[in-house]
Amino acid sequence: MVSAFFRSAPTGLDHIVTQAVGMLGDARHSFDQATSALLLGTDPAMVESDILDTDRRINTTEQELRSELVVHVTVSGTVDIGSVLGLTLLLKKIERIGDQAKNVLDLATAGATLTGETDIAELRDQRDHVSRLFVEAGELLSEPNEDGMNDYARRVLKMTGDLDDKIAVLLKSEEPGFKVVPRAIYFRYLKRILANLLGVVSTSNEPLPNIDYLDDGTTDVTDD
Repeated sequence: MVSAFFRSAPTGLDHIVTQAVGMLGDARHSFDQATSALLLGTDPAMVESDILDTDRRINTTEQELRSELVVHVTVSGTVDIGSVLGLTLLLKKIERIGDQAKNVLDLATAGATLTGETDIAELRDQRDHVSRLFVEAGELLSEPNEDGMNDYARRVLKMTGDLDDKIAVLLKSEEPGFKVVPRAIYFRYLKRILANLLGVVSTSNEPLPNIDYLDDGTTDVTDD
């Protein structure tokens, strides 16, 4: 089980978990910066360089760690293959979150803004909630526990369901496209970020065949 590795890291790969938590912190930073442009009125040009530099750092770290994992398998053989595959999936999920933060920035750069919406306070609270989920994911990655993971999954799936409901309403809206489309796209990006955060957490607590699935493999939580 992957969870056994994350709890004890007996094979000398524990530093990869530590660096993955660092990558998650970088992804959170990009998310906070990108959403500040879309929701808080920050000029996208003011945060673009920071987000792109952070994304490059995430990508470089992922590539370096994957190379380490390849070397590890070459040296140790197949004894740690489950842990190596689980870590490879974990790193990719964090890298995708960084990409999705860039997508939010692109939305703001294209001229979209939600700062003047009547529910902007709710949107900002939602953004802050998602940002805190990055921190919780890092904590669960560092110290996995089943109860914490189950509670995290429950809350993330609730948020995802709420976003599905909001998108369904937008699809039937008679408001002009320039108001509806940016919001729907943003909600879609949020869904992807939440799915990958949940994937990060489940990777630390699920057997390899069940990663990206809950309820003993019956519930697919991915949203690529």
